[in-house]
Amino acid sequence: MNIYDKLQPVDFIVVGIYLAIVIGMGAWVSFRSKSAVGDNQFLAGNSLRWPGIGFTMWGTNVGPSMLIASASIGFTTGIVAGNFAWYAFVFIFLLAAVFAPKYLGAGTATLPGYMGNKFGASTRSILAWYTLITILVSWLSLTLFAGGILIRQILGLPMVLSVMVLLAIAAFFTIAGGLKTIAYTNVFQMILLIVVSLALTLTGLDRAGGIGTLKDAVPAGYWNLFLPSDNADYPWPAILLGYPVMGVWFWCTDQSMVQSVLGAKSLRQGQLGANFTGWLKILDVPLFILPGILCYVLFPNLDDPDKAYMTMVTELFPPGMQGLVMAVLIAALVSTVDSALNALSTVFTMDIYAKKYKPGAGSGEIRKTGHIVTIAGAAIAVFITLAIDSIKGLNLFDVFQSVLGFIAPPMTTVFLFGVLWKKATAKAVNIVLTLGTALSIATGVCYLWIFPAETHDFWPHFLLLSFYIFLALSAMMIIVSLADNNDTGTTLREDLPATAMSGTVCWLWAALAVIMAGLYLLFNGW
Repeated sequence: MNIYDKLQPVDFIVVGIYLAIVIGMGAWVSFRSKSAVGDNQFLAGNSLRWPGIGFTMWGTNVGPSMLIASASIGFTTGIVAGNFAWYAFVFIFLLAAVFAPKYLGAGTATLPGYMGNKFGASTRSILAWYTLITILVSWLSLTLFAGGILIRQILGLPMVLSVMVLLAIAAFFTIAGGLKTIAYTNVFQMILLIVVSLALTLTGLDRAGGIGTLKDAVPAGYWNLFLPSDNADYPWPAILLGYPVMGVWFWCTDQSMVQSVLGAKSLRQGQLGANFTGWLKILDVPLFILPGILCYVLFPNLDDPDKAYMTMVTELFPPGMQGLVMAVLIAALVSTVDSALNALSTVFTMDIYAKKYKPGAGSGEIRKTGHIVTIAGAAIAVFITLAIDSIKGLNLFDVFQSVLGFIAPPMTTVFLFGVLWKKATAKAVNIVLTLGTALSIATGVCYLWIFPAETHDFWPHFLLLSFYIFLALSAMMIIVSLADNNDTGTTLREDLPATAMSGTVCWLWAALAVIMAGLYLLFNGW
């Protein structure tokens, strides 16, 4: 199926109008008022409220790769991938209840900076470079790769041009207004994403004959979040044990995800924003995974599951509406990329440039350096993306999750023990960050390329492998810390007892927990 040939001129007009509106919104937010002297552009002057925080976190998480990959795995295995959305609420709560009070209490601008204050300059430097590489690979390059494939399909542009156009739009938001521009435009983009994806799901349900017909038209296992332990795709032990390693890293320690919480107007706004993200994550299954299941029923002979989402769009929506979907997909990509570019410039300027090279740099010089880093990071990401484009034959969803699974263990170990265990030492933290990272990445390279799991059956599931690496690194952290107990981290002002959540925040989290428990009971045969 050639998606480009199914599109009409009106679709491209809609895309152009949409992009003009979004760029106009960004310019309006950026230039209607100048930041006061000393305002932190990267943290939006600590002015973000809960809607902007929630939409920004969700928008950063939801990109074209999510739409394509989630529909693809929905087509092939059902809603089991919903665990990556619904199980996440536990770790978003951990961010709100445990990590956010510490981060905001310490007044930190970056997470490497926070850990550096506790364990010293060497820890800060290692974490800063680690974070930069993580953003370049897992956020920018992989997202641009998936988005480039999508844009190449729907617009007929070559990969390099697709990537450069999208990067130019994202870089505009990051350079022009930083996180505040991103947050304001994300609200508009994410509302539009919800509306369009909901329309696609409802249209597909109507075409399929309703929920009852859909339920009976697919294998029974398609509606189970936990699959048998001998399932080759996602056995329940791998989900239960392995995803928490990824979840803690992704939602509690990754600069791109935590960035908007660090820019919260207050702790309460940050906690409410995180809670709002948890509610938004409920939508991932009906908006992104269910279209793939519907495609399985409506178009069972589809040759490539990765085409499931766009097949639904081009077959069910009229001209004009298809263009709106294209615009929303571009918006989702830009949302992820611009947040990553902002995080990239924040980490470099705050944790490397201002700390090591120019300690006395003023806000104007720091902002200018951030702009340069944004452009340089975008250029590097283009080359990495083109290199990834040369790799063929890998399942998009599994590649994304496995790459994250091998990145996660060192960071999860360091932050869990470094933040919550008072006996953790700088030496132990640095050893885990260096040797542990080498171990984790080397294992991932062997798993994915040297001895690929598809041809070597001695490997456990990649999520279980991530869990085993986490256990090994945890043992390393404990042993080294106990042997080096004279070098514990510095007590920061945030280490004092944190202020309890307000009543409204507690009730909202309790309500979310009840809803999530009900969903897990409903979709596991109860």
